[in-house]
Amino acid sequence: MSYSRVIPIEFCHCDPAGIVFYPRYAEMVNSMVENFFIDEVDYPFARMMAAGQGMPTVRLEIDFRKPSRLGDRLEWQLRVEHVGRSSVRFLVNAGDRLEARSTVVWMDRDFTPSPWPDHIRQTLEAHHA
Repeated sequence: MSYSRVIPIEFCHCDPAGIVFYPRYAEMVNSMVENFFIDEVDYPFARMMAAGQGMPTVRLEIDFRKPSRLGDRLEWQLRVEHVGRSSVRFLVNAGDRLEARSTVVWMDRDFTPSPWPDHIRQTLEAHHA
């Protein structure tokens, strides 16, 4: 099962040549993860932070395949590739433009990796590819 959404390429994403400046793709990957937690997990980052929890990215790999230009509308997809005790690896792609793997770790109040809360683990496992 995958999660998808469209992200339009805006002026703020582009360099003077009119193509996406590569660090903006990292922001879009993070946006996919954040919106997955809003739309699918029903546990927004704001709620995590208010509870003293967090989910930092500990690894990010991106393969750039084709440039994107101002005005393009990219169809993004996110799949849960691996669920660990306290981590999850997402496979995120934007069609033929790029493929990324983002690994995040669940942190509780003491800022150490902690097991996923049951309600989050259940949703992650339901989306596991």
